[in-house]
Amino acid sequence: MSAKFPGSGLAKGLAVTLRTMTRRTVTEQYPDVQPELPPRTRGVIGLFEENCTVCMLCARECPDWCIYIDSHKETVPPAAPGGRERSRNVLDRFAIDFSLCMYCGICIEVCPFDALFWSPEFEYAETDIRELTHERDKLREWMWTVPAPPALDPAAEEPKELAAARKAADKLAAAAQTERTAQTDRTDPRPPADGPGKEPA
Repeated sequence: MSAKFPGSGLAKGLAVTLRTMTRRTVTEQYPDVQPELPPRTRGVIGLFEENCTVCMLCARECPDWCIYIDSHKETVPPAAPGGRERSRNVLDRFAIDFSLCMYCGICIEVCPFDALFWSPEFEYAETDIRELTHERDKLREWMWTVPAPPALDPAAEEPKELAAARKAADKLAAAAQTERTAQTDRTDPRPPADGPGKEPA
C-alpha cells in the first residue's frame, strides 16, 4: 500500500476544480430558458374528453386512487325510425389529484379509447396542496401540449387524435362565429336594405 503525501487530497480537489473551470458550462438557465425535454417526458396527464366513454378503467386501476370521475346516463334517440333507444354515459367530472399521483402511467396504458396522454408540461406547482387536484378543463388544456406521435411511415395518415381535436376545435370556432354574427344582427341599428334595383324615395 503506497503512502499518501501530506496535502495530496487537497491537490486532487484543486485539480478537479481547475479542470472544471476550463470546460464549457452546461447549466440550463431555467426559468429564463426552457429546458429541452425528451418527447416521452412524464410531466402531467392530459385528457382528450371526446374519447372518454366513462368506462372507469383508469380510476379502478389507479394504485393511488387519485382519479375522480362523475357521470350520468342520457337516452339517445334511435338513429333510424323503428330503432331502439340507447343509453350512454355522459362525463360530468374528471379530476386527478397530482399530490397523490405517482406518475406510473397505468391509467394511460389501460385506457381502451386513447383518452389519456402524457404531456411534458411540468410547471404546475402550487402553494396549497389542495390546489393540486386539477379538473377536466385544466386536463384538457394540457392536451394541447401533448407531442404528436411519430409517423410510422412517411406516407402515413394523420393521427386520429389530431384529426378529432382539429375537428372539435373547428366546430367550436364555427359555433362562436355564428353566435357573433347573430349578436351583430340583433344589435345592428341600420334599417333593412331595399330590394335590388330599387331607388330610395
